[in-house]
Amino acid sequence: MEFDGRFAQLSAYVKNLKPRLGDVRLIAVDGPSGAGKTRFALRLAKQIDAPVVHTDDLLDGWEDQFTFFDRLEERVLGPLRRGQTAFYQRYRWDRGAFDPVPVRLDPAPVVIVEGVSVARRGIRPDLSLIVFVDAPPELRLARALARDGDDSVAFRAYLERWRSAEDRHFAADRTKQHADLVVDGSAETADDRYERL
Repeated sequence: MEFDGRFAQLSAYVKNLKPRLGDVRLIAVDGPSGAGKTRFALRLAKQIDAPVVHTDDLLDGWEDQFTFFDRLEERVLGPLRRGQTAFYQRYRWDRGAFDPVPVRLDPAPVVIVEGVSVARRGIRPDLSLIVFVDAPPELRLARALARDGDDSVAFRAYLERWRSAEDRHFAADRTKQHADLVVDGSAETADDRYERL
C-alpha cells in the first residue's frame, strides 16, 4: 500500500484491514517519547471514529516504563480479543496512584493503542497496522519538558535515563523496521494530513 499522507485514505485502508485481535482491528502507534504519537493517534481516531488507549494511563509511575504490558493485556487486550468490554484504571500522575473509577472500553471495529513499546514483538500477531512516529531528539526533549512542566536538573537526568531505555528497546525490538507506516512527528501539517519519513 502506498500511503499518500491523507488521514482519509489511511482511515479507508484501516477499515478494510483484517481484524487480528478477535473482531478488532488493533492499530499500534509507537515511537519514542515526545515524537507526536498522541497527536497522530487522536487525529486518526477522529477520522475513523475509534477509541484510543494511551499507555501512559496504564503505567504505574515512572518505574513502569516497559513492564506495564501485562496490565494492558489483562485489562484491555484480553477482553477485546474475547469480544468483551474492557475496564481499566487510569493512572493519576498528579496523585501517584490509579484512579478507582474504571474506564470502560467496549469492543469496536477499530481500537488504537498508543505509547512507547505498544508494537513490541510479542503483540505484533494481533496488530492490523503498526505506525511508528519519530522526530529529532532535540524536539522530542523540548516537547517532553514542556508537557511534564519540569525543567529541573533532576528531572532532565531522569528523562535522559528514560530516553536511553527507549533507544535500547527500539534497537533490540527493531520496532521501526516492522512498522507499516513511519511518520514524521516533527512536521507541521493540516489536521487532515501527515508526513511520512
